[in-house]
Amino acid sequence: MLTSNESPTLPGLEDPSLIHPDVVQIKQPSQDIDPNNPRWGVPGALLIWFVSILLQVFVPVLFLIPLIFQRGLNPSAPDFGKLVMDLAVSDKTAIFLQILSILPAHLLTLALLWAFVTRFGKRPFLASFGWGWSARYGFWEGVALAGLGVGLFIVGGTLAKLLGADQPTQLEQIINSSTGARYAIAALAVFTAPFVEEFVYRGVVYSALQRVIGVNGAVFFVLGLFTLIHVPQYWPNIGVISAVALLSVVLTIVRAYSGKLLPCVVIHMSFNAVQAVILIVEPYVQRLLPTTPPPVPTASMLLPLIRFIF
Repeated sequence: MLTSNESPTLPGLEDPSLIHPDVVQIKQPSQDIDPNNPRWGVPGALLIWFVSILLQVFVPVLFLIPLIFQRGLNPSAPDFGKLVMDLAVSDKTAIFLQILSILPAHLLTLALLWAFVTRFGKRPFLASFGWGWSARYGFWEGVALAGLGVGLFIVGGTLAKLLGADQPTQLEQIINSSTGARYAIAALAVFTAPFVEEFVYRGVVYSALQRVIGVNGAVFFVLGLFTLIHVPQYWPNIGVISAVALLSVVLTIVRAYSGKLLPCVVIHMSFNAVQAVILIVEPYVQRLLPTTPPPVPTASMLLPLIRFIF
């Protein structure tokens, strides 16, 4: 019989902790997150890559619109297009604004990535990329990865010297257009570009590709994609392009080996940090050496400007 303070218990609904008090109940997550088995496919990954490029193209144009009207250019004038082009490539303020526009373009790209990967907050963002350290890495391994980035810059610089014959790139001409451009590029190269590039190439694109064509195929595909998109900014210096290809191979192999994206960001950031330091120090060094006047920017520099550090 049941007393007034007892309630019936149906078979099979007993509290497991009462039956087996020594068993710790562990709640399993509803979904395991595997960065090598993402929720997105190759078409979606390539679409994100393409849209991110479009952002790099059109956001700088939006930044130029106020300056165009401030300079008194009339859209109805028959030579309006030519006047805008001349302004974009010869006016230091216009060049600086185009470089500065890379920051909101990067932020918009990160927002796009968040919406795509998380389905607007329904899934974790960083965990989907395998963010964090691999079990193979500790503190000193992290330091070694940063050193690897510096070493890659040295090797890449040597390769550029051997193959490039010191040919000036169009990006270098843009950097020399003004002090503001130089400092803005240095800041973007360290604080935003490594994250955006790694999230897109080694995060979204690589993870989707390796599931379909395997690790080796994904490494070579990302290598081609990453190198091709940097060709305009470094043309015609084959050495620098080769250095970019080397960086891409190492970063993608690290991603494949570790299963994590953070090591790639650390290497990429340290690689770019060396470049940024050189950009900032170079004018002071040149004051002690004979120099030639920097070349005047041309229309062919616009695309490399837009594509800088992405």
